[in-house]
Amino acid sequence: MSENTTKRVLLTGATGFLGQAVMERLLSSEDNIHITAVIRPKGEITAQTRLEQLFRKPVFKPWRERVGDDEAKRIFQERTDVLEGDLSALKGIEQPFDVVVHSASTVSFDPPIDEAFNTNVGGALSLYEALLASGQDPHVVHVSTCYVGGIAKGLRPEAPIDHDVDWRREFDYAVAAREEAELASRTPEQLHSFIDSATKSTGKRGPKSVAASAEASRTGWITQRLVDLGRTRAQSLGWTDIYTFTKAMGERVAEDLWGGNGHRLSVVRPAIIESALRHPQPGWIDGYKVADPLIMAYAKGALPEFPGLPDSVLDVIPVDFVVNAITALVVNGHRGESHGDREQAGYYQICSGASNPLPFHEMYGSVREYFLENPVEGPDGKPVVVPEWRFPANNAVVRSLAGKEKLAAWGGRLNALLPSTKRTLEWTNSLHKMQSGLGSLRTYVDLYQNYTRTEMVFDDTNTRALSASLPEGTPEDRTFDPRDINWKTYWQEIHLPALTEMTRAYSRASSARARRAQRPRKELKPGTDVLAIFDLEGTVLDSTVVGQYFAVQRRVLPAAKRPADLIDAVRTTPTYVKAERRDRGEFVRAFMRRYEGMESAKIREAVDGKLGEDMLKVLKPGALARIEEHRAAGHRTVLVTGSLDLLVSPVADLFDEVIAGSMVERDGVLTGYLATPPLVDEARAQWLKKYADDNGYDLTRSFGYGDSVADSSWLGLVGHAYAVNPDIPLYRLAKRNHWPIEDWKKH
Repeated sequence: MSENTTKRVLLTGATGFLGQAVMERLLSSEDNIHITAVIRPKGEITAQTRLEQLFRKPVFKPWRERVGDDEAKRIFQERTDVLEGDLSALKGIEQPFDVVVHSASTVSFDPPIDEAFNTNVGGALSLYEALLASGQDPHVVHVSTCYVGGIAKGLRPEAPIDHDVDWRREFDYAVAAREEAELASRTPEQLHSFIDSATKSTGKRGPKSVAASAEASRTGWITQRLVDLGRTRAQSLGWTDIYTFTKAMGERVAEDLWGGNGHRLSVVRPAIIESALRHPQPGWIDGYKVADPLIMAYAKGALPEFPGLPDSVLDVIPVDFVVNAITALVVNGHRGESHGDREQAGYYQICSGASNPLPFHEMYGSVREYFLENPVEGPDGKPVVVPEWRFPANNAVVRSLAGKEKLAAWGGRLNALLPSTKRTLEWTNSLHKMQSGLGSLRTYVDLYQNYTRTEMVFDDTNTRALSASLPEGTPEDRTFDPRDINWKTYWQEIHLPALTEMTRAYSRASSARARRAQRPRKELKPGTDVLAIFDLEGTVLDSTVVGQYFAVQRRVLPAAKRPADLIDAVRTTPTYVKAERRDRGEFVRAFMRRYEGMESAKIREAVDGKLGEDMLKVLKPGALARIEEHRAAGHRTVLVTGSLDLLVSPVADLFDEVIAGSMVERDGVLTGYLATPPLVDEARAQWLKKYADDNGYDLTRSFGYGDSVADSSWLGLVGHAYAVNPDIPLYRLAKRNHWPIEDWKKH
């Protein structure tokens, strides 16, 4: 204890769900506690700023309203400060502390193995080594989880976990795993697979895009390999997942380094933490927690069945019960037994399963009853009728899921081959939703079934004794006896209303973004430093390079030669299709060879006559309107096309400038060879950057309009990118990038 009456607390994980609740409770309910929060900077946001931002979080709102905003702010500023730095690399602890609450942790069940170890084990190691180096003897409250015991059955005691896993060895292997995965990802065989996959998916965007996609695939492969390694390593040693495994290793670090060196150690093991029962207000929660994604997926009808054991105990505990237990240990001190001059670690399982068990089928019944009476709204605006679960065997659900995943994968491959029509775009949306839903279902089945099929019950004898030691007259909202919880009331009147309101808030924000994307365009702001770049085929004109060629062929090629030319075009179509899928430039070069032998004068004559008139007939109404808007705003309108300059004169007057390809001629006859490489995909992007730099245009304020995924390379350079009657790959990309999608055939 410090010499003065103020108890100094070092708190890790202060910005997390549990940490911010602990901070609020210690500040709002205790007068003699000062908190130093270990916080790392985040980008340009300093640790001090992140601490100050906590004060405005909803967890502090009831306290601010109760004592007044100014008074709460004064207390917060006087009784908190920051120890800036990353927990896994603390440089040292110089201030004296009476209590350390270590609540920092990864919140994911399935992170890469090295990330899980660095946070849950490396963080604990760094903290306790820094404390030992400081020469201090604070009481440490180490927050773990009830599930550190791994996969087991029966009663799990409040005691050290019985295992002989060497945490140092596992830590070293986990950290080294990333370098091993890096090396494995760089073998020729793996790199070829990444390149092949990237070429198929992004070849039309250009070689740089292929390289970027291949590298993204490689890094994604590394991450997935490390995730798989973490999961399988944990399961091979008897734990459910890497989260519980590394929490067990972190607990052993605390026992070895702190408790094992004669220091006071209290290990707090919460079960599944959910929203508050009473404090800071009923239903307070900070984002979705463990059970919540499962609950909301069920509410939305996305979980027709789930492989849980109906009679298993779902051990849930409100967050304020965990906070109150930690507060009792902080305020009242260590309660472990003494053996000679050494105090034994105390273990407290903050849970409900032993004292107030909640069978999974009862929780399911409360949830189903609630959503039948208070259904969520589906995408069609109609109430969702939640399914009735039969709790089938695990294998039946897994087999059904695998079959649906295969069907979705087949649909995705077929969808990629179809032309872009209103119906195929609708199918693309439906397929995306189906794949997303199946992905979520796979996650729920893989991760959550271990918690809904458990046959463990956690003993809470020590925790009940700690609760009984609270002074007489302790306010109800500071107690933590799980027998006080009425589970049906908790679910139906507290947690589920809070959860659905939070979900509606997310949905309202998402809907607002969608409405903003779909609302009518605002009038363009004038500007002489703004470009409006338009693609030609498929964007300005409702035509293609192929259609354009045959329009020329009918008017320029002698009638006797047309049948043979058509037969040859049909014969070489597979070659063109393959080239188009690989590289837009390759296709343009190959197809333009068909102009070999045509006289340029005859093409110009046709373009100046009926061919030009026909081109104007396929000018999209929306394109014409948009071009006029840009010109009225003083923007420089530029048509950029891989087509021949001979063919664009009918629309040239619509634009300030036209950039088109040209073909080498000999004695007025086209050779079939382009004079310069086709200005498509990344070549167009490079041209655009140079054009803007040379002429003083601001690309962040500029506009771009394209219809093909090949256009995405240059569309990504402008501040306002539009997908116009897009092909399916560009449609998907536009959805992902929140680019407006427009139909210019109708306007």
